[in-house]
Amino acid sequence: MKKTLALILILIAGFCVYWFMLRSKKASKADTSETPIAQANHSAVFNKSVDAVIAAYLTAKDGLTKNDTAAAKMGTTQMIAALDLIDMKELAKDSNAVIETAQASIQDVKANAESLLRQTSIDEMRKDFSAMTDMMYPAFFSAVKYEGPRLYFYHCNMAFNNQGANWITNINEPDNPYMGGLAPDCSELKDSIAGLSLHN
Repeated sequence: MKKTLALILILIAGFCVYWFMLRSKKASKADTSETPIAQANHSAVFNKSVDAVIAAYLTAKDGLTKNDTAAAKMGTTQMIAALDLIDMKELAKDSNAVIETAQASIQDVKANAESLLRQTSIDEMRKDFSAMTDMMYPAFFSAVKYEGPRLYFYHCNMAFNNQGANWITNINEPDNPYMGGLAPDCSELKDSIAGLSLHN
């Protein structure tokens, strides 16, 4: 009788421990699923206008990567038009200083893009593209508080007779716009440009 009672007590104790552990696991799973998703600060229209700038930049980059000056100029022309469509009033909720910084950044990018369009030599186009890239990262992305898909910031130390140059791409692999496919091994990933986590 005593053995039976002891066995019942052990079974009850074991069941209680199992039930407690099962509930704890369920509770911890529920907690992780309630992690807040990053919220956009900008409207969908604003983010689309910034995405259009990036898409045009990537078209220009791809043109230079393939030694295609016409494609590079087409992308640059599209980029200038897209920059003009960014609505600065979207940034007004932050401060006037933010708007002024964004406008200055956009003007710097446009100045280099317009210079690229005037070039006839692909080497000179690449120099303007490099300067345009340096105006974009990090200044432009910071000024507009970028919320788009993840991008990658690469460097080639062999560009322009080993002076080096940077570019931005949407693929995490070398697609060097400076060497015309001759020296992809000089490509080095320096940073990634992250928008909202829900895009990455």
